[in-house]
Amino acid sequence: MKQCDMVLHRGSSTIQHGHFNNRVYVMKLAQSEIHDILRYADDLAHKENYTKIFVKVPESAVEIFADAGYLTEATVPFFFHGKETAVFMAKYSDPKRKEVHDEQLIAVALLEAFGHAGERTSHKLQDGFSLMHAHAGNAEEIAALYRSVFKTYPFPVFDPDYIRQSMQGNTRYFVIKKFHLLAAVASCEIDAENRNAEVTDFATGRLFNGRGFASMLLHAIETELKKEGILLAYTIARASFGPINAVFAGAGYQFGGLLPNNTNICGSMESMNVWYKKLDGGKS
Repeated sequence: MKQCDMVLHRGSSTIQHGHFNNRVYVMKLAQSEIHDILRYADDLAHKENYTKIFVKVPESAVEIFADAGYLTEATVPFFFHGKETAVFMAKYSDPKRKEVHDEQLIAVALLEAFGHAGERTSHKLQDGFSLMHAHAGNAEEIAALYRSVFKTYPFPVFDPDYIRQSMQGNTRYFVIKKFHLLAAVASCEIDAENRNAEVTDFATGRLFNGRGFASMLLHAIETELKKEGILLAYTIARASFGPINAVFAGAGYQFGGLLPNNTNICGSMESMNVWYKKLDGGKS
């Protein structure tokens, strides 16, 4: 099986699909193309026997998707232009994919995360470490770090060419280094049109775990996003992995919902939690 799924553009919409995640993921939905994308996603899922279709739907279009058999899994207010809510909706051809198998583990991770809600963490790096924007010359070491941390990943971050290509688009990478050694990385994918950004791809080298680097990277990313007028940050995080959920809860993110069996990551299909945060100083 190919270790990642393909991304294509249909009109002004962006879709990822493939057998690695066994799904159709409408990453960006152009509102003028809703009916076309509904038909296209259905046809693609039927043709390839995918078991899930996943779409970020404007609240104004929820009824259209519900009538087409989609279920609401998560909700993110202020997603579109800082105003309209996004409803993360899914349609399943196999009922078994809806079943969450590690409910207790997920519940414990979420409870622990809520225990960190809004806690203040230090963003001061220890001596010898530096935090900076990554550039194309860092692509090899970034890909190598991802390969060392994740057995599988839903996007081809193990490929330096993909890292370089994404840098030329809307994705920014931030890294922490100890002198010349890469210690940690994270990225954000900016949707300038809708003024939101997905914060993602966190990885810390095993030698550097427990130093709070994910929180530091998140703080640096948010600072950058605010400067650029981005109004909302969100993430789709491994639901059963407590530490990353605690990072977002600790940074003041709100829980948006659970996406059952959504993503092939760390060697298996995992359920994911959605977290979001307004960046313009308004209350969420």
